[in-house]
Amino acid sequence: MQTSILSICYLIGSISFIIGLKMLSNPATARKGNLVSAAGMGIAILGTLFLYQPDGKTFHNYGWIAGALVIGAVIGSVAARKVKMTAMPEMVSIFNGMGGLCAALISIVEFGRIAEDHTDLHVLTIIAGMIIGSVSFAGSMVAYGKLSGKVKDHTFPGQHIFNLVVLFVIVVMGAFIVIGDSSVPVFMFYGILFLSVCYGVLFVAPIGGADMPVVISLLNSFTGIATACAGFLYNNQVMLTGGILVGSAGAILTILMCKAMNRSLKNVLIGSFGGTTVSAEHATGEQGSYKEISVTDAAMVMNYAHKVIIVPGYGLAVAQAQHTCHELEKLLRDNGVDVKYAIHPVAGRMPGHMNVLLAEADVSYDDLLELEPANEQFSSTDVVLILGANDVVNPAAENDPSSPIYGMPILQVTKAKTVIVNKRSMRPGYAGIENELFFMPNTSMLFGDAKGVLQQLINEIKSL
Repeated sequence: MQTSILSICYLIGSISFIIGLKMLSNPATARKGNLVSAAGMGIAILGTLFLYQPDGKTFHNYGWIAGALVIGAVIGSVAARKVKMTAMPEMVSIFNGMGGLCAALISIVEFGRIAEDHTDLHVLTIIAGMIIGSVSFAGSMVAYGKLSGKVKDHTFPGQHIFNLVVLFVIVVMGAFIVIGDSSVPVFMFYGILFLSVCYGVLFVAPIGGADMPVVISLLNSFTGIATACAGFLYNNQVMLTGGILVGSAGAILTILMCKAMNRSLKNVLIGSFGGTTVSAEHATGEQGSYKEISVTDAAMVMNYAHKVIIVPGYGLAVAQAQHTCHELEKLLRDNGVDVKYAIHPVAGRMPGHMNVLLAEADVSYDDLLELEPANEQFSSTDVVLILGANDVVNPAAENDPSSPIYGMPILQVTKAKTVIVNKRSMRPGYAGIENELFFMPNTSMLFGDAKGVLQQLINEIKSL
């Protein structure tokens, strides 16, 4: 009876994951979808605690389990509430890394039971989960360090070849354990664990800053695959379903991110795009001079425009200006201006960063334009206001074959009549290359913190 009820709990949890993922595809239902998935996971956890009986025995360590649940829940909820939107990518990396670590720990624990159940499939699942989970954990920690500015890009001559050699050794040692006899050398298993952690570090270390959204998505997929291995290992439908969903969704998102940047996954992993920085002063001297616009003039141009498209970027997140931006949008709408937002797929530091940012400010999803629809509307747009975006609007992607971002689809803001770029300075973007948009005839620079500038624009428009 208990086994049947537990199976129903797992079935409910699996179905809730699928429904929740479906609801996440629409911002209007995303929050509810997250709660549905969490509720399903809660049912699965409670069912496991009170109904699962391994070998006919009951649990006797509820105190430890309850303590771990409480500690984890407190840390997770406090961290989620206090995190700033600019630090959201770092938090995603940490949480993803913890998932990979859990999967790796499960494999380490189960390694001790190989002698009891030495089937090739059982051992293969343990080794695969440990390798993928360890790589995901170590890589996510390096990604966190890079996103937070605590870790720099590190490369050395022949690093990619060295990485391949390490990966080859890991695979060979893993294969030896899988096809070997029951007396598996313990040092070999932990040798694989050590090399997997090293590979995770080496794997992410040389990847440039502009490719980090792709890397985060890829590591997320790794964690899902490792979790699926653990679910298969325990014949646990919830872990298996959740792992498959995360793994497949992460893989699909990785492909979409690569497509949005016009780069293959191989180029992302080998190319180190965005790992170096070009001197802004040097580039400015080559490109020519830029012109500034005052807040008063910018407010007047926007207030008397028929259509304004706002392009949000990381600078908007840094300034925590999404609510002020929404206030400006509503003010312009009240004055008869058609206002939309143009969202590039890789704007910000992680997939969907700008969508999450604007959703927090209750910006209507109907006002968000994706890349292609936005490019179709720029030619009929009077003013484009760029708030901290850089690489995703750089015309070099279309005009300069020597540029590292050449071929990457961009928001074609130069088609608009007037382009106003809000930045703190003329420094290059995350890809480390200068933006020739800043020096074009229809572009004007509006320097300053995004939140302060937007508030000034609001005040000026109200006084007109």
